[in-house]
Amino acid sequence: MGWYTREVVPRVVTLVCSTRGLHSWRSRVCQGLSGSVVEIGFGAGLNLPFYPTAVERIYAVEPSDASVRAAQRRVARVPFPVQRVGLDGQNLPLDDESCDHALITFTLCTVPDAERTLREVHRVLAPGGLVHVLEHGLAPDPRVARWQHRLDPLEQLVADGCHLTREPLSLLARSGFEIEWSVERYLLAPTPWSYLTAAVARRVTPNDLDADR
Repeated sequence: MGWYTREVVPRVVTLVCSTRGLHSWRSRVCQGLSGSVVEIGFGAGLNLPFYPTAVERIYAVEPSDASVRAAQRRVARVPFPVQRVGLDGQNLPLDDESCDHALITFTLCTVPDAERTLREVHRVLAPGGLVHVLEHGLAPDPRVARWQHRLDPLEQLVADGCHLTREPLSLLARSGFEIEWSVERYLLAPTPWSYLTAAVARRVTPNDLDADR
């Protein structure tokens, strides 16, 4: 990991993702979290002010030491413990069915294998557990989508692997989750970076699907 990736990218991501316009999105996607929560892509702890009081513990997964250092002031303000448990959402050092909820914000765009990450989340969630997601992704408008595909290689280069063309709801559905609710729209004006998806999805198993039939 070079200096640019280690020190510059985390600071830029924190700056971009801490805008006031995202506060209402973060607040909504954090509603209903409780018990033990694994947060994939903890970053600088930007979600901490929006966690409900019913949360008892956070297992924070974050590869960037710079981001974890930046999170310390926010961590000190919350009434529950925050434990850094790993660097990679694709390999979680947590037991099967050990978490009540999962939270993923602006991370599925960047992890090398988003489906593998979601399968790991599926593994550590308790039966019927929920994953709360806030991501940017592929827009439905052909003109915006064309620009996203054009810019995607450059975005990956300058933003440490971030993709503009992933589809969060499809990723969830392919990884063993059933969408409970979702909202998709632009943040302000249509741009290649501004099509957002907020969603809550339930962990399902083959037995759950059989019971629904």
